Amino acid sequence: QVQLVESGGGLVQAGGSLRLSCVASGRTFSSYAMGWFRQAPGYEREFVATISWNGVGTRYADSVKGRFTISRDNAKNTVYLQMNSLKPDDTAVYYCAVGSSALITTIPERYNYWGQGTLVTVSS
Repeated sequence: QVQLVESGGGLVQAGGSLRLSCVASGRTFSSYAMGWFRQAPGYEREFVATISWNGVGTRYADSVKGRFTISRDNAKNTVYLQMNSLKPDDTAVYYCAVGSSALITTIPERYNYWGQGTLVTVSS
């Protein structure tokens, strides 16, 4: 059974940092792109960042570019999201997902597996 478990969320003041982790189990995902999405209350789920199967290719939403960094450790079946200079607008539930191919994509429908999410709250 495929399972993605996110961790690292919490409450942080504006300007602070958090590092999210997502551990995948049930199969090996080293051949697939992985991504992070988020959903704030009252809003639709939105793309945050994605990384190619080998970690070479990355893409970010304009709203997080320069502040967030996505990385992965295929030996640990884990993807990370380092979040710096956090803003109250970053408050959301953050989800990791495994893509259907090795190539990066910002489209949620092209991700096959999703975690349950971890809540990030940024206070002003």
